[in-house]
Amino acid sequence: VQLQASGGGLVQPGTSLRLSCTASGGTLAGYAIGWFRQAPGKQREGLTCTTADDLHRHTINSLKGRFTISSDIAKNTFYLQMNDLKLGDTAVYYCAAALDVHGYSGEYYCNDGDDEFDYWGQGTLVTVSS
Repeated sequence: VQLQASGGGLVQPGTSLRLSCTASGGTLAGYAIGWFRQAPGKQREGLTCTTADDLHRHTINSLKGRFTISSDIAKNTFYLQMNDLKLGDTAVYYCAAALDVHGYSGEYYCNDGDDEFDYWGQGTLVTVSS
């Protein structure tokens, strides 16, 4: 499975943006998915992740209510809806996927993304600036 992230750009504070991650070479059905970001000078962090059945979704506390993960299996694409963007949201955003066979929670996937996600998109830059 190859992942292609898109939708980044330069936006003003308070606006919304939706990132997309499209898979090729296989279906996303049965995959856990997640979004991560890496801000300048910081480590990559897991933002929101969910299991293949979407029953164990996790979003970090600081982003609850603003960032939402969703998917459209028919389009083999998943999304990150970002609302009320802030200057601190400036980062390179990465999507990730892994065959969901271990019964992990979304929180586990987000916390151990580097070890658990097998497939990564190339990253898309989001710059929030006035």
